Amino acid sequence: MLFIVVAQGSLKLESLNNLVIKKSLGFVFFLFILLYIGLRPINYRFGDMIIYNIQFQQYFNGAPLLIAKDPLFEYFKYGIAKTANAFVFFFLCAFFYVVPLYYFSKKVFKEFWFYNFFILVISFSFWTYGTNGIRNGIATSLFLFGLSRDKKSIALLILIASTLVHKSMLLPLFGYIATLFYNNSKTYFYFWLLCIPLSLVMGGFFTNFFMSVGIVEEQALSGYLGEFNQASEGVELKVGFRWDFLLYSSFGVLAGWYYVIKMNYKDQLYLQLLNIYLVCNAFWVLVIRANYSNRLAYLSWFMLGVIIIYPLLKNKFFNNQHQVIVRILIAYFAFTYIMNVFIY
Repeated sequence: MLFIVVAQGSLKLESLNNLVIKKSLGFVFFLFILLYIGLRPINYRFGDMIIYNIQFQQYFNGAPLLIAKDPLFEYFKYGIAKTANAFVFFFLCAFFYVVPLYYFSKKVFKEFWFYNFFILVISFSFWTYGTNGIRNGIATSLFLFGLSRDKKSIALLILIASTLVHKSMLLPLFGYIATLFYNNSKTYFYFWLLCIPLSLVMGGFFTNFFMSVGIVEEQALSGYLGEFNQASEGVELKVGFRWDFLLYSSFGVLAGWYYVIKMNYKDQLYLQLLNIYLVCNAFWVLVIRANYSNRLAYLSWFMLGVIIIYPLLKNKFFNNQHQVIVRILIAYFAFTYIMNVFIY
């Protein structure tokens, strides 16, 4: 699919030939991703999938409903266990992970939806949160879907539902509510930048503080929201100030700065997405030394591809804009490939 994108880079973005091919092949690509994730075997290689399967089998065998946390996901798991098997359950998990991203892309970007969907799929964390951190992945997809709704009341209901699928979405929800009252990106940029020296100097304080007030659980900082990780003996963790993750996060910050500050791009939904990203990523920067801090970082990373490509699909910045988009997709895919194959 990347080869097709590159091969058509010489065409104009809005040309009929380009759009027809992207529409048809894009739908095939969407179905392939859904089936590839949804029909994977139940296997320990997919991390927390084993834990989800154990919990599902307990419900399947008659265990009572347990809704200590993430009640909407728990009701979903319990309901499927009473009517179908684990393979159906995991396929539906993939469905609720991939389909909202498809409809978000179609709603926001119209005929250019393929490019946004494609950059989301080739993102560094896409595969991980479709196969390992499953309920977190579903929650973030619902969150993006909610943001695309026209009525604020409907949007808010879907965003709240995402927090009931995974409670960590309270942080993006907080960012969303903040943008309803104040949506000036300059302030959010300054806040993100301020959090870097604060974390360098007082990182331990913020980690302990958020643990003490219950915003971040101790379990989250030793293996955030991943029971399976606690059993992964012999796995060497990279701890300390994660400059590599900060560099990855800065791609979205720099892209947002370029569009909003330098090019004076004004789009209310984009500004909202960017500011939510800055809020969530700034929080992660404060506790960046935590083990498995990438799980906290994902609360902003799931928006990263959208932050980078959104304005290029809505506004003309360059004469050869299609080629610029293709180069960005190649670089973005290359980063994901290097990180997954050679580093992690």
